[in-house]
Amino acid sequence: MSIKPKKSKTQNFYDRIAEVHHFALQINGYEKSVAKYLRSLDLQIDSDSVVLDAGSGTGIVSKGFYRAGFKPRKTIALDLSRNSLEVARKQVLKERSDVWDSICHVQGNVLSLPFEDAFFDTVLTCGVLEYIPLDEGLREMARVLKPGSKLVLIPIKPSIVGSVLEFLYKFNAHPIKDVKRVAQKYFNVLGDFRFPITEPISWSKMIFLLEKK
Repeated sequence: MSIKPKKSKTQNFYDRIAEVHHFALQINGYEKSVAKYLRSLDLQIDSDSVVLDAGSGTGIVSKGFYRAGFKPRKTIALDLSRNSLEVARKQVLKERSDVWDSICHVQGNVLSLPFEDAFFDTVLTCGVLEYIPLDEGLREMARVLKPGSKLVLIPIKPSIVGSVLEFLYKFNAHPIKDVKRVAQKYFNVLGDFRFPITEPISWSKMIFLLEKK
C-alpha cells in the first residue's frame, strides 16, 4: 500500500484558496503590470531558451511573460500547490491559443528544484521567497541558472498592503535591504523597479533584475 506524502502547511493553504487567489490577482491587474515591465527588458529570450517560473501559483506571472511577447522553447511553471497548477492549466486551455503550448506545469519545491545545474536561461519568481529562508531560496535559483542569465525577482515590499497580505497569506516578508544583500552573494544586481502608484501591484510588490555571477 502506497502512502501519500503529507502536505506542508503552505501547500495545503494554497490548495484551498487557489481559485479565489487567482481571481484576486486577475482583478488587480498583476498580469498586465508584469507584462508591461518585462516588455521593457532585453532578456535575450529566443526559440532555444528554457525558462522557469519558480513558485508559479495560478500562472499570472507566466502569462504576463508571454503577453510581453517572449517566445521561449519551453517554460516550466513549478509550484508546490497542485490545485494552483490545475487552475493555471484550465486558464491556458480556456484561451485556446498555441501561444501557451510551450508551458509545462510541474509540482515541486523551490528549495529543491528537480533540475540540473545551469539548466535555465531565465528564472521568474514572485511571492515565493517570503515562505522560505532567503539565502536558501536564492542559492537554489542561482544553481539552476546559467552564468550571466537573469532572475526576475518580484518580492513583497514594506507597505500597509504588504502587512495585510502577510497576515492573510501567512508569510513573513523579508526586508528589502536583506533581499538585496543576500542576492549580491549569487547575483549582480542590475536594478530595481517600482511600479507606478496607479497600478495595484505597486501597493505590495517591486522588482529586482538580477544576473547570475
